[in-house]
This record gives sequence, C-alpha cells and structure tokens, in this order.
Amino acid sequence: MKLDPNSPKRQSCLKSFAVAFHGLKIIFVNERNFRTHLLLGILAIFACFFFEVTVQEWIAVLLLIAVVLSIEALNTCIEYLCDYVSPEYHSMIKKIKDVAAGAVLLCAIIAIVIACIIFIPYIKGIL
Repeated sequence: MKLDPNSPKRQSCLKSFAVAFHGLKIIFVNERNFRTHLLLGILAIFACFFFEVTVQEWIAVLLLIAVVLSIEALNTCIEYLCDYVSPEYHSMIKKIKDVAAGAVLLCAIIAIVIACIIFIPYIKGIL
C-alpha cells in the first residue's frame, strides 16, 4: 500500500526520522564519549575491509558498534533525565548515573575482547 506524500501518517513517519536524526546530532555534538566510540567503530570498519574478514565477523563487528553506540546514547539520556529531575547532588542520582556508565563500560570491554578475537589472527597472519 502506497502512502500519499501529504497524508498525516506519511508526515508523521518523516517527522519521526527528522526527530531521530536531531537526537543523533545532539549526542554527536555534545558527547565526547559518543564521538570516541564512533571513531573506534569507524576504525573497526576500516580493519574489516583491510583484513577482508568473513561475513560472520562483519556481522559481529557491526552489531557490537551498534550496541556500544546505542548504550552510550541511552546512558546520555539517563544522565540528561537525572540532571533535569535533580539538578542538585543526590546520592541516588549518582548511583543511577554510575550504573548507566558501568553498562557502557561493560559493553565496550566486551566489544574490545571480541575485536581482539576477530582481528588478532589476521594481524598475526601479516607479521
């Protein structure tokens, strides 16, 4: 079924994409850790091309990049919400932020371990 370009449903779909891209712009501009994870993800993609990894390895790398960036975005949402709800220091807000940051760290560590499992054999192969 084709939607009329002027239909409210079509406009709401386009608006949803616009809002989502605006969210990506906010996190890219304002969050250094997101930019760091994105840069490392791009480097991993270049490594995949360079080493001509298997399809399964490509899938693993791309999924890991998506997971780490998504968790970083969710962590940022949690931080923004906590700062909005409680601008002053509160020990419970600190715990919430620390746990959210820990989730990002956990994903990043697992991503590094899996990247090592994938890329070290290729690196050994060229040495």
